[in-house]
Amino acid sequence: MYLANTLQKMYEQMLSALGHQHWWPAETPFEVCVGAILTQNTNWKNVEKAINNLKREGMLTPEAIASSDLERLCELIKPSGFYRQKARRLIEFCKWWIDIGGIDSLNQMETERLREELLSIKGVGPETADSILLYAFDRPIFVVDAYTYRILLRHNLIDEDCDYETLQSIFMSNLPCDVQMFKEYHALLVEVGKRWCTKKNPKCKGCPLEGINSVL
Repeated sequence: MYLANTLQKMYEQMLSALGHQHWWPAETPFEVCVGAILTQNTNWKNVEKAINNLKREGMLTPEAIASSDLERLCELIKPSGFYRQKARRLIEFCKWWIDIGGIDSLNQMETERLREELLSIKGVGPETADSILLYAFDRPIFVVDAYTYRILLRHNLIDEDCDYETLQSIFMSNLPCDVQMFKEYHALLVEVGKRWCTKKNPKCKGCPLEGINSVL
């Protein structure tokens, strides 16, 4: 009960201080998926540049990417970094998307199976898969990232050896099963992690989570 109350309080304080974050910025579920792959190891501004390049060239479709020339695709997504690796991942993802039947087929798939399918794609790990599930397909699954781990660790809510699945289950077993809340909570944690709970020299004074069982 303590953990559930603490997580709820954290959410309320962040939302009160920062407001709604309006994630994920995308026009279609497929665009969310592309963004989730491109955002690995880079910031969102660079991802936006890459996505805008794809849109400008009429390349933001599964068919266009799956059949694209690798070098051309690399050039278009270059702002996102690790572009050769990401280009290969995008092509593989888009071939999978087409082979499985596209958005209609994916929408009908049970969440557990869809997650397994996503994780079977080379380069798609738990965080990317869960981001796609939550933001592209509105499935009630909590996305865990480095910010989530760091914030909960510093507030003495988890141990250092807490893994992805355990951390995810802490949220999902102590919060209402609410897609919109999961989206907002994840986005708020990212914002707090970027602005206050930084990897080095955290700025605890003035943080929306200041006073919640903090230990450094």
